[in-house]
Amino acid sequence: MSGNQTMLKGHPSQYVKLNVGGRLYYTTIGTLTKHNDTMLSAMFSGRMEVLTDTEGWILIDRCGNHFGTILNYLRDGTVPLPESHKEIAELLAEAKYYCITELAMSCERALLANQEPKPICRIPLITSQKEEQMLISSSSKPAVILVVQRQNNKYSYTSASDDNLLKNIELFDKLSLRFNERILFIKDVIGPSEICCWSFYGHGKKVAEVCCTSIVYATDRKHTKVEFPEARIYEETLQVLLYENRNAPDQELLQATSSVRGGCAGSGMQQYTSDEEEERTGLARLRSNKRNNPI
Repeated sequence: MSGNQTMLKGHPSQYVKLNVGGRLYYTTIGTLTKHNDTMLSAMFSGRMEVLTDTEGWILIDRCGNHFGTILNYLRDGTVPLPESHKEIAELLAEAKYYCITELAMSCERALLANQEPKPICRIPLITSQKEEQMLISSSSKPAVILVVQRQNNKYSYTSASDDNLLKNIELFDKLSLRFNERILFIKDVIGPSEICCWSFYGHGKKVAEVCCTSIVYATDRKHTKVEFPEARIYEETLQVLLYENRNAPDQELLQATSSVRGGCAGSGMQQYTSDEEEERTGLARLRSNKRNNPI
């Protein structure tokens, strides 16, 4: 469709016909020129040429979906904004094109208010040993893995076990928020047999483990006890930070930060057991010494 360019200026009460991207609107020159610093005011006050077709429709090469909202803002000085993020962004583009500064600022504020918060950190949930090894080997960061499997218990829990299990999970969340840029945190929710266990990795190798569960013996039955060794977990988390920003494993570092205890002989991994197990081990050692060295 061909058009003619003309300078248009008329009485504020004069109606004009607008074709905005194929959508038709009727409004007055007074509405279009109400705000002096807009593009529409310049178009309909004789300061800019406008394009018209043979039927007298003024052609504007813009999407017409939000032009009704533009007109309502020019009439009233305010307008309800769309609900969806996409439509507000579209209205913002139109407001900027027509140089309607106040409406554009309202749209920008609404977009900021409706903006979805970006996650501070992401914690992968693994479901297999293969997936765990793949994540650890592909990451340049040291890793901390928490296995939480309450259903793996064979016995009843002690009274404080549920609270301690939650404390371990809360500590994992706190540490991941604090060190997520330096340590890869992984949560294992379908582990093999552990109920609550922390594992610490440096350069793809397990360097420490903190097991938080133990079996305690009552008069008639066994119970599972979940502990919360907060200081030990903090210590091992700080220890794995020594493994960051190194291209290859440092054997001296591995030797300095790892020790062999209990059943982990030869593995180079430091493992902590529960207080009760250590106490039973100490009592057994004391009895053995007495037998070997009678008074």
